[in-house]
Amino acid sequence: MATTTQPLRGKATCKKIFWAVFPHACFILSLVIYAFLGALMFSHIEGTREVTVSEEYRTFLQNLTYLARKLSDNVTENDKMFKDDIRELFNTADPVWFINPEDRWSFFGSLFFCCTVFTTVGYGNTYPVTRIGKYLCMLYALFGIPLMFLVLTDMGDILATVLSKSYNEFRKLQSKILASKLCSGSTCSKRNELKSRAQSKIVINEPLTIMEVLRSQSGMKRRPVKYRNVELFEMLIARENENTQPARNKSMERWSSCPELAREKTVSRVIENFDKIGKELEKLDVPIVLMVLVIFVYISCAAAILPNWEKNMDFQEAFYFCFITLTTIGFGDTKLEHPKFFLFFSLYIMIGMEIVFIAFKLGQDRLIVLYKKVISFCAEKNMPSKKIYPK
Repeated sequence: MATTTQPLRGKATCKKIFWAVFPHACFILSLVIYAFLGALMFSHIEGTREVTVSEEYRTFLQNLTYLARKLSDNVTENDKMFKDDIRELFNTADPVWFINPEDRWSFFGSLFFCCTVFTTVGYGNTYPVTRIGKYLCMLYALFGIPLMFLVLTDMGDILATVLSKSYNEFRKLQSKILASKLCSGSTCSKRNELKSRAQSKIVINEPLTIMEVLRSQSGMKRRPVKYRNVELFEMLIARENENTQPARNKSMERWSSCPELAREKTVSRVIENFDKIGKELEKLDVPIVLMVLVIFVYISCAAAILPNWEKNMDFQEAFYFCFITLTTIGFGDTKLEHPKFFLFFSLYIMIGMEIVFIAFKLGQDRLIVLYKKVISFCAEKNMPSKKIYPK
């Protein structure tokens, strides 16, 4: 009997784990599929566009040729004027003129562009040029940004739970260490002696039998002897059955007898998991200094790894780039030479954005508390003082 129930219990636990993880995996998988579909769409539209020479590009080449001919041996006299002309000319240039669409809008390049769209980073070095590409970009962002925020909120619950439990365990450990330091040897020994004396005075009584329980009840004494014997006999049989019969798993009985009820219960639990999204994040209460320290360590780890494949970056430049990315500012002044390698860092970007989002949420809560204190303080100052009149 035990050999048959153990596999059933194992399957039941696996099903519980699956349905508990299902909402989180559903959101992440939806975002991944959405990003891949967007990459295929933009690589097909923007990567296969025809490169046409516009009138602005021809004018740019003519002016550049004129400045090149103007350059002579005595250019050092008019060096500043020549530099100003070159700078002014290149400010009018469009970066699209010098980019091969097939190279920029490959699958990995398009996937990197999709990630910058629904994460609202938007570096600005890659953008759609065709009219249909711009329209599809707006439509893609319209559905992608809410999906990204939904994933961030869902992951925020997990991170909030981990952070709150870690912080609570740290506080418990800290309190134990402080208590052990404050407790001296003499006081601790006295406390232990008092505890041992108190424990020695405790008398452990044996549990009452059924006869003693029945004798203590006044209702049983009033009844006739034959009725008391019948009830006593029934109670003894019930007690014997409880001791001899093995404990059954109620969920197994329900599943075996009526699978529809078990399935309905499982579906309702999954729906409750969807409804609980964002609740743990609202309960999080950790010091804001701790979150700033976590962000600093998190960005520092990536800044130490990123220069290994981005040779134009050092630690400081990589730290600045990661901060601009995780805060979704995305100036675009620091560019990546190998964006497809950074795509493998997409999980890092999502978790980092979530950590920054939690820090901003905590900072917002602290600001609200500060404003409430300031307003209440100002209100108390402006309230008229109560005058006490003599009797």
